[in-house]
Amino acid sequence: MDLDEIEKAAIEKIKQLSKEVGIDISGAKVRRSSSRFCLGVEHGDYNGTELFGVGTDRFIWLGYKPNNTSKVRIFSANFPDDGVIEFDLGDVPAPLSVKDSWARFPYGVNYILNREGLELTKGFDAVIYGNIPGGGMSRSASLSLNLILTMLEVNGIDLDDKLKIVDLAQAVENDYIGSPCGKLDQIMILFAKKDMGTHYNPKTSSIDYIPLGAGHTDFRIVVMDTGTVRPGLEKSTYKVRRNECEQLVAILQDAGYEIESLADVTDKLYNEIMARFGGDHPDLCKRLDYIYNAQKRFYQMMDAWKAGDIETVGEIFRKDGLGLRDDYVISGDELEAMCEIARSVGGVLGERMLGGGDKGASGSLVKADSVEALKAAIAEQYPKVCPDFADKYAVHVCGVVDGIAELDGML
Repeated sequence: MDLDEIEKAAIEKIKQLSKEVGIDISGAKVRRSSSRFCLGVEHGDYNGTELFGVGTDRFIWLGYKPNNTSKVRIFSANFPDDGVIEFDLGDVPAPLSVKDSWARFPYGVNYILNREGLELTKGFDAVIYGNIPGGGMSRSASLSLNLILTMLEVNGIDLDDKLKIVDLAQAVENDYIGSPCGKLDQIMILFAKKDMGTHYNPKTSSIDYIPLGAGHTDFRIVVMDTGTVRPGLEKSTYKVRRNECEQLVAILQDAGYEIESLADVTDKLYNEIMARFGGDHPDLCKRLDYIYNAQKRFYQMMDAWKAGDIETVGEIFRKDGLGLRDDYVISGDELEAMCEIARSVGGVLGERMLGGGDKGASGSLVKADSVEALKAAIAEQYPKVCPDFADKYAVHVCGVVDGIAELDGML
C-alpha cells in the first residue's frame, strides 16, 4: 500500500476502536508523528557530536478531541490490554513508579509539562495507533512528542522554540520514565522534512536541511526488524555505554584535559589519550575510538550526501556498524545476523544496527533494484540463523517524510 492507503487504514482503525471503547472523537483532529533513521552519529548525541538523519514513514497516529473537562482519556490500539487510560491533569503517579504500562508516557508528559510551569487545565479524549517497530526507529520519542504537542495545543500553549519541545520530550524519558536517552531521536523526528536530511550542530544549537545531491543512485532505506523485544534503555547496554563515556570524560578532566564530552577529543589529543590511558582503561578507550572515528567519518558522509554520492554514504554507514559492533560493543546477535545477510547481497550499500542496541532492528541503504533480492535473502536465511524469531521478523522499506503532520477532516 502507498502512504495514502496506509493512512486511511490507520484512521479507519482509530474510528472503529473509538466506537468499541466508547471514546467519542468524531470530527477530531489527527496528529501524525514519524519514526527516524539516523545516518550519523549513532550514540553521538550524549557524546556531543553533530547529528544527521531523516524522518521515515512508520508512524504514530493520535486522534484527539477536547472534552471540556480536566481529564485525559486515551486508548492505545497497540496496547489494548491496558484499556482506557484516564487521569486528572496534574494528578499522575510519581516519577519512576509506573513500570510496565505504556500509560507512563501520557503520565510523564503531564508531569513534565506541569513541572516546567506549563499550566494544563483542559483535557481531551484520544485514540492512538502506531506501526513503528519496537526497537531502532524511536517509537518512544515519537509518542512523547505527539503527546506533548497535543497537550500543548489543547491547552492553547504555543512554544515557538522547538528545541524546548525536544528538551521536554527528553525529560519525559529521563526524569519520569527513567530511560537515559539523549536528544537524537527527538530532534530527528520533530525537525524532519520530506525528502531532506536534518543536520543538528550541538555547538550552535542549529538545524540545517540538506537535500541529497542531484544525480545520485536510486536507493531505498530498509529497516530489518529482527523480531526481538528490546528492553527499555534503562535496562540495556545503552545505559552501560553512556555511563562508560561519562566515566572516561571524568577521568580525562581529572587528568587536566579541558573537555566537556568525547566529541571534544581532537586528533592530537586523541593520540595522546590513547597512548596514556589505553593500557589502564582499554574498554573505555575503545568507546572513545568509536566516537572519534565516527565523528571523522561524519564529515565525509555529509560531503558525500551533498554530492549525491550515496555509495560513499553507504560505505560509511557500514564502517559505523562495524565500529558499533567491535569498539562500542552495543550490537546484538540478531542485529548482526541481519547485517551479515545484508552484506551478502549485491546492491546493499551499507548496513548496521539501529538505535539503543542489544535487540530491535538493523538498517541498510540499498540500491532500489536490489531491495527484492535483500528481502528474499532475509526470508531464506534469517529463520535458519535465528529460528526463535522465524515468524516475528519484518522488513520495512521506508520513505523520507515530514516528522510531524496534522491531518484535519479525517475523523
